[in-house]
Amino acid sequence: MRVYLRYAVKETLGNLWRNRMMTIAAVLTVAVSLSLAGSALLLRQSAAQASAQWQQGTRVTVWMQPNATTSQIANVQGQLSTLPIVKSCVYYTQAQDYQEALKLLPPSESSVLSVAQMPSSFRCIPTVPSNAFVVETTFQNQPGVYKVTAPEQQIREMNHAIRVVQIVFIALASVLLLSAVVLILNTIRMAIFSRRREVSVMKLVGATNWFIRVPYITEGFIQGLIGSVVAMLLVLALHTWYPLHNEFQLGASALVGTEAVVLAVGVVIGSVGSAIAIRRFLDV
Repeated sequence: MRVYLRYAVKETLGNLWRNRMMTIAAVLTVAVSLSLAGSALLLRQSAAQASAQWQQGTRVTVWMQPNATTSQIANVQGQLSTLPIVKSCVYYTQAQDYQEALKLLPPSESSVLSVAQMPSSFRCIPTVPSNAFVVETTFQNQPGVYKVTAPEQQIREMNHAIRVVQIVFIALASVLLLSAVVLILNTIRMAIFSRRREVSVMKLVGATNWFIRVPYITEGFIQGLIGSVVAMLLVLALHTWYPLHNEFQLGASALVGTEAVVLAVGVVIGSVGSAIAIRRFLDV
């Protein structure tokens, strides 16, 4: 076993050095493809995080009639507190809404208002923006309710934009990963094809299939590992130096997860690509 391991290590390092140009090409292929795929994954997570922060600011307001009774206000408040689609609600009295109107309206308009004319209101944050529509339809015709307002157009546009961004980044990452698999497989196939005589000689002297395969699989593993490390450094550089707005900035856990995916994919692509190439194209 020790002799075989020594042979496998020696043969792997020898193959890497003898075919150093092909090795460099495979490493660069892994590095470029996985760095782009890793960057796409980071950007997708950034978009998802930003959308979550934007969703927290979505608000639906239930305006009560100025002459709404205490029981009507209590009834609406009780229903809002039991709705699972509503995260939180804050009740604004007529006096509070009047003070807010004084700040927002010009003096020519606010001067004709009085506290008795102002509606009280419930300012609610739904669990997800689309739930604002459910709250609106639920309370629109409730006794004592004047009207329910929600940023409908903005919610629809935001949800559409978020879906488009996430689909684009997922598709981009998938295409880049597929490209990496195809390019690495082709690079390794060419490297093995150039050494087909060596494989034929080894078969003639009685070498088993796995005896021949292991050095090539190890070679692909090393190529994938080095390429992944380079890609991880490039993704780290993007995360560190590329300026992003606050809501797009990711924490260390997201970066570590993306780096782990890049490393695992590179190693698997290199190893599995070598195994497939030597099996399919050389008929070992």
